[in-house]
Amino acid sequence: MTAATTTAAPPGAHVVPGGVRFALRTAAPDAWLVLMRPDDGAVLREIRMDRAPGAGGLHTVTVPGLVPGTFHYGFRVAPRPGGTGPSPVLLDPYAAELGGGGAWGERPAYRSALPDGSFDWGDDRPPGIPAADLVVYELHVRGFTRHGSSGVARPGTYAGLREKIPYLRQLGVNCVELLPVAEFDETDNTYTDPATGRPLPNYWGYNTVGFLAPKAAYAADRRPGGPGRELKELVKALHAAGIEVLLDVVLGHTAEGDRRGPLLSFRALDEPAYYLLGPDGAYRNLTATGNTVNANHPVTRAFLLDCLRHWATEYRVDGFRFDMASILARGTDGALLEEPPLLAEIAADPVLAGRRLIAEATDAAGAYQVGSFPHHGRFAEWNMRYRDAARRLLAGRPGSVAEFATRLVGSPDLYAGRPATASVNYVTCHDGYTLADLTTYERRRNEANGEGGRDGVADEDSWNCGHEGPTRNLDIRRLRERQARNAFLLLLTSQGVPMFPAGDELGRTQRGNNNAYSQDSPTGWLDWAGLARHRDLYTFVRRCLAFRRAEPVLRREHHPVDTLPDGWSLPPVSWHGEEPGQPDWSEGSTLLAALLHEERPLPGGPPSTVYLAVNSGHGPRALRVPDPPPGTRWHLFADTAAPPGRQAHRAGAEPPCPSPHHSLAAHSALALVARPLKSAL
Repeated sequence: MTAATTTAAPPGAHVVPGGVRFALRTAAPDAWLVLMRPDDGAVLREIRMDRAPGAGGLHTVTVPGLVPGTFHYGFRVAPRPGGTGPSPVLLDPYAAELGGGGAWGERPAYRSALPDGSFDWGDDRPPGIPAADLVVYELHVRGFTRHGSSGVARPGTYAGLREKIPYLRQLGVNCVELLPVAEFDETDNTYTDPATGRPLPNYWGYNTVGFLAPKAAYAADRRPGGPGRELKELVKALHAAGIEVLLDVVLGHTAEGDRRGPLLSFRALDEPAYYLLGPDGAYRNLTATGNTVNANHPVTRAFLLDCLRHWATEYRVDGFRFDMASILARGTDGALLEEPPLLAEIAADPVLAGRRLIAEATDAAGAYQVGSFPHHGRFAEWNMRYRDAARRLLAGRPGSVAEFATRLVGSPDLYAGRPATASVNYVTCHDGYTLADLTTYERRRNEANGEGGRDGVADEDSWNCGHEGPTRNLDIRRLRERQARNAFLLLLTSQGVPMFPAGDELGRTQRGNNNAYSQDSPTGWLDWAGLARHRDLYTFVRRCLAFRRAEPVLRREHHPVDTLPDGWSLPPVSWHGEEPGQPDWSEGSTLLAALLHEERPLPGGPPSTVYLAVNSGHGPRALRVPDPPPGTRWHLFADTAAPPGRQAHRAGAEPPCPSPHHSLAAHSALALVARPLKSAL
């Protein structure tokens, strides 16, 4: 027996007194609920749903006696005018879990599921880290612990990642950004391994199937409700360790592809509302995936907002990184909007208040909104200009010194009138070369992706240090190691929010593959043996992170300027060269030196002052360092060309500098910190 709901209800499946209420929004005239057996998906019964009058195409039905976890479900809809026959069984866009996925790599037979949503969050509290203190660590849930060297009991899972929380704390990061964890079909990849002929996976997961459902194959416990519980346990444990959780969300396209792709839900429910279509009815492919979500259509806008609210409330995540966020700024005709309503609503939404919002301000159709993304005072951005400037400086390219100087102080040219933390700075991320490969390859080596080696970015401003690929030449290997230290020192002394991908601190390599989206293999996994092989680099990164935490001048919200404020002993930033006050901004310059100063970061406290110099040239440079603030002397924090063990010192235990004169080796960087004279040894 069923009782039809006649009033508007929230979409999806929801427990109500005595049963479960189902609600589906569709432009189709008729809809049916399909109840299925969880074990094999066999159809148990189909129930016609009632169209709620005046509710924008909402169809509802309440089924008494249903208990979460004991059934799967889907929907059928009648065809729109011109169609024939009812649709196949469709997924609920609002499904909180998808069943039928099986273990990783098994072809899924997806069905919607309603898990038992109960979870004891206990005294969970968001860490609430100030934006200026944030350090983002980007990782792939499976790849982080899948390698046999990870030493965890449940590799490749949320639980396995939870076992590595002590490592995250020891390293010193305080925020993890997870590559997509919304349900996706990893078997949805048309390419094969050219060496074996085996199908390649869609390993990264940028092809969302279930926008509100956690990826079940990332769970050690795949019983009904298990994936959601395990992900919540991970978030809760990270919070308890003082670590925030950001989700990389893919809202601009779906796993349905174009009309040649699988019919999962949106295409049958209301194709013109959910997808951008051209005048001829063909799909606009602005994402290079076959389809583009019609993000600013009222129906789709409401759905995407509900997705974000779900992750924020049900999973208590601390924020989102929006993949190809410029798609969310496009109108129903595909053109970029000056005032996209979706972005305004996300920024103003009370449920999302306090959540971090980070935009990848580009898309595959040529939009490049870095510095101009419609931010509403809420969105930060992945700063690709920082990435490019840092890489060019490390490689000693013309014009790179002046360009990076602007990036060092938080990119005020891009984020004027906004805090420096609007800039999420990075040198590498999951896209492109790892940091080790950035210093080893100038030519991508993507043949294993099955696309003839043509995929991925052709030129990443990389420099192989004089030899393409691995080498036994000790001088080149030492130079590559120094370049990695240079990159980390620059990143962690720059104004803005630093981000780096898991494994860069361990010398992780993808052997030149700069588009490892299909590499569920040692190429795409983190090899934890790197901790022993690259212990010096790991120690260097830990000490740089501790130094950043210790020095407020490196964590300023505002963009420092080179004018002297009243009552200050030094300006917030001053620029230098081989001699104090004589910077070289010429096109061929290879020396950048900056003195960063904050007079009183804490009321009544001492100043925080750091001197940074980087030499991207092929020969050494002799420096005379400017005077530190009165009552202080310079101490050496880092010299990336120093012997192992002396490349970076513990914060607060830096040795004093005996002289203002320093020799800066080729392709090296130096960081000094001013300490009160009374603390000098």
